[in-house]
Amino acid sequence: MDIASFLTWLQNTELAVFIQLSSWAFPSIEAIHVISIALVFGVIAIVDLRLLGVASSDRRVSDVTRDCLRWTWIAFGAAVITGTLMFVSNATVYFDNTWFRWKMVLMACAGINMLIFELVTARSMVHWDDGTAAIPTAGRIAGFLSLGFWIAVIACGRWIGFTLYDLPI
Repeated sequence: MDIASFLTWLQNTELAVFIQLSSWAFPSIEAIHVISIALVFGVIAIVDLRLLGVASSDRRVSDVTRDCLRWTWIAFGAAVITGTLMFVSNATVYFDNTWFRWKMVLMACAGINMLIFELVTARSMVHWDDGTAAIPTAGRIAGFLSLGFWIAVIACGRWIGFTLYDLPI
């Protein structure tokens, strides 16, 4: 099965057709998606701004990240579920949308940035978390990139709505 056939099958599943035809399903899913993304960005921004030294400077980075991590993953999980539901409702159109593709690429970049931070930069957190040393440049760069990636993800997500014409009303 090629990708086009798979996407066509996907948007013709019972769940996708329900979302397409329901007067309330798509708008409800979209509203939860927007709230979830706002929460993802807001919580991530707290950590990123701490890494940049702009906010919560009186708190240890490890405390800020620990306090935010659970909420980040809950909101991200909700965003993935609702985003997937919106995608299946019109898979062929979403897949061909440039803004959708950019959003996916930027989310992957944000994930890679986070992974590098966790596996490389955060390993030395014990030395700079207690305030005896400055947050390393790599940590500040990770925070800056993260903010940039997530702002771009949100912008691309917003533009998806302006470039799709046959979404359910």
